[in-house]
Amino acid sequence: FRHSDEFKRCARLRFMKIQGIVAIKCDKFIETGEGVVSETVNYKVEKTDLGVEEGGMDESTPSDDKDHDPFEGGKVRRKASMARVFKGDYVDVRSKPHLMKLLERQGDRGVLFADKVLKFTGSGKMKRQILLITHFAIYIIDPETYALKRRIALAAVERLCLSQLSDNFVAVIVPTEYDLLLASTRKTEIVTVLVESMKSTSNYELEVNLSNSFEYHPASDLVKEIQFEEVEGAAVKA
Repeated sequence: FRHSDEFKRCARLRFMKIQGIVAIKCDKFIETGEGVVSETVNYKVEKTDLGVEEGGMDESTPSDDKDHDPFEGGKVRRKASMARVFKGDYVDVRSKPHLMKLLERQGDRGVLFADKVLKFTGSGKMKRQILLITHFAIYIIDPETYALKRRIALAAVERLCLSQLSDNFVAVIVPTEYDLLLASTRKTEIVTVLVESMKSTSNYELEVNLSNSFEYHPASDLVKEIQFEEVEGAAVKA
């Protein structure tokens, strides 16, 4: 564990795809002076929360999946996802002065990807945010105020973690800070953009780990074990 001397809390998340709904179960284990307290939280991510269903077609040039498949056959892919097109900017950054000024203040330009996503907080809550990727950084921006919530230099990203299932989750691992867990119907495009951008700017081969169980750090003193399971059924009982 990172910062093992200061480690106080551990949590386990389970992501279950059920009839088009992703249900998330979070078992939190918090160490206190009186012992270990367990708390279970259940909530669901509807398809409507994530926007257009992955595989929806946009009016742009199709991507050649053979040339840049970051998954290399290790992940279950939707047929529509494998043939979908990459548009890049889904929020029309150039038409939003606040976003353009934000990039100018950071000395950045050249938007490779921009879209609304769901970001998971350290407490397991979900927040809709704008994810913006340039040649040099990842930006998390408030969609209402356009306030910059976080900037991650691409050079600080060690690897990406995804499940082997056809879901919408991706974890960005940043060892020098803390990690980022997102849900997006355009996950494939996000991964491809990050892999290709880092290769072109720094000749670094960004590692993409595919596993149905991995750890990530939503905060410097918090570790969560994420487990992905494809479950048959209609609902999850709290």
